[in-house]
Amino acid sequence: MGHMASEANGVMPSRRPELAAPDELWAALADGARAQHETGDLQASRDSFERAYRLAEEAGDAESMALAALGLAGLWVAERRTVTSTVLLEARLQHVLTLLDPRSALALRVRTRLAGEADYARGTHASVLAALDEVRALQTGAAGAPLAGAAGPAGGGGDPELLAEALRIAHHCLLGPEHVTMRRELAVELTKASFRTGRHSDLLMGLLWQTANAYCAGDPHAGRLLGELKDHLGQRDHLAVGFVVSAIDVMLAIRAGRFDEAEALAAACARRGAAAGDADHDWWSAAQLVTIRWYQGRLTELLPLLHERAHSPVQSAVDNSGVAALAVAAALSGDQPQAASALAALCGSDLGALPRSSSWLVTMNGVVEAAYLLEEADVAARAYELLRPYGHLPMIGSLAVTCFGSVEHALGVAALTSGRLDLAIEHLTAAVPHNLALAHWPALVASRARLAQAHALRGGPGDADAARRELDAAAAEAASAGLAVPDHPVPRPAAAERAQCQRTGRKWRLTLGHRGVLVEDSIGLVHLAVLIANPRQEIQAADLVARAERDWLVAQLSSAAGFGGRTRAFPDQPERARVAVGKAIRRALARIAEADAVIGEHLRQTVHTGVRCSYWPG
Repeated sequence: MGHMASEANGVMPSRRPELAAPDELWAALADGARAQHETGDLQASRDSFERAYRLAEEAGDAESMALAALGLAGLWVAERRTVTSTVLLEARLQHVLTLLDPRSALALRVRTRLAGEADYARGTHASVLAALDEVRALQTGAAGAPLAGAAGPAGGGGDPELLAEALRIAHHCLLGPEHVTMRRELAVELTKASFRTGRHSDLLMGLLWQTANAYCAGDPHAGRLLGELKDHLGQRDHLAVGFVVSAIDVMLAIRAGRFDEAEALAAACARRGAAAGDADHDWWSAAQLVTIRWYQGRLTELLPLLHERAHSPVQSAVDNSGVAALAVAAALSGDQPQAASALAALCGSDLGALPRSSSWLVTMNGVVEAAYLLEEADVAARAYELLRPYGHLPMIGSLAVTCFGSVEHALGVAALTSGRLDLAIEHLTAAVPHNLALAHWPALVASRARLAQAHALRGGPGDADAARRELDAAAAEAASAGLAVPDHPVPRPAAAERAQCQRTGRKWRLTLGHRGVLVEDSIGLVHLAVLIANPRQEIQAADLVARAERDWLVAQLSSAAGFGGRTRAFPDQPERARVAVGKAIRRALARIAEADAVIGEHLRQTVHTGVRCSYWPG
């Protein structure tokens, strides 16, 4: 802390605050610092700092009030989750800031913490990085005259504890996938600063962030860092850091496909988190159980849990992974209204507005899977755009506590949902070696099964053999790891049946093999007629909307030219075209399924909507 130095690896302060403080107040501050930095008992730390704040407030000791308020903020950022506790902490920090010399190191500490808490809640990072730059400048003397109370140890400049704290806070506000490289640099800088502070927690946090970042980057040597961190914890435990390490062990057991062991480890991890007083202990174990059930094909069992977690007051304000899992579980259970509601809540006015938190990639994986199950091609297309820059990364949740394999898998499923089968095969093919490199056997099996599905849906030369090879490989790998092969519907690649659609008066006659049905005219059926008349051709949704005139379409369907001779396009309205065509076709498919379930299911499996629409019979 800003005014405390280490003595014999302890945290007892070397001097009292500038204002005389009662022994009870000074003891409470020291107990809070010891619990936070040496033992990692966050609840004990909060209790001591709360007592210290009240005593300092009674004594009118502004400096001690500031130290206590900073201690209450915690080791992490956003440790306070409920609205009331968050507002109370901010009010205290703002209050003590008005009582301090604005040029003091203690005031800079308070401003840095306030910037970090605000940036984290908004999913931004500019303010905290500006504060970190100010702290760095102080260390090098670039800021001019040193701040009051900022003198470091003999022979050194600045305040290493102030730097370590600023690095921790800034790191916690840069947890999106686009910041992996910057996080790794900050973690190394924190580790270096720890040798100047001498604090147990600074070294452990530096190593922990390096380890978590290595897993988030897909670094094949992440295990080495984890081993080094465990060695340090073996010499002297720290409850808060040890909790995260135990969560990483759960993730690794899931990757290995050892689900029974992972489930037992998750329960032990939750107990350790509760002992540390970490607010995430309950949800992390739940998220790990979600991952296990996801790969076991048993996610619907967790619907009650997911309903509860989606509305939990202690859930992080920027964590939407529970809502995404709820959307998938509801869709799998057949509760389409609930699934659609959860997915719509995530998308809002734009899916891109979701905060880039440490759970963003996992959340987006859930969005993609829910979009696939609900046949929301537009959502899948938008998710694809957002995920595309991160195809090289694994979908890691939080501080490497769970993993859903390669981002390439989610990209492949998104492309599959939006009817871009060539692209789906490209991404799913890339996901296979990536998941193999991660030693994520459940994800490897899942990617092979999806790849087989994509080949079967495309139905081109060699696709039937490719689909069989991938299914055989998935089955063999699953058997070796004791896993089940995901049950994705794969149409028969060799099937020769193809639907036909012909106008009959004011109705359309659809046939499939020996089956036939008459369906009332609608815009969606007009769109379907064009797609069915042009199999295996991708047609822009904007073109379908622009050429929806009935006479033209009837003439087009009766000609041998196919969907050629385009004369104009509407690039300024692609989003509205995708939405309008998708909704119209889905309504038409529902009416067809009501009239004939077999023809309806055939079209549901083979008609793809989105930016480009198509009909892909076997």
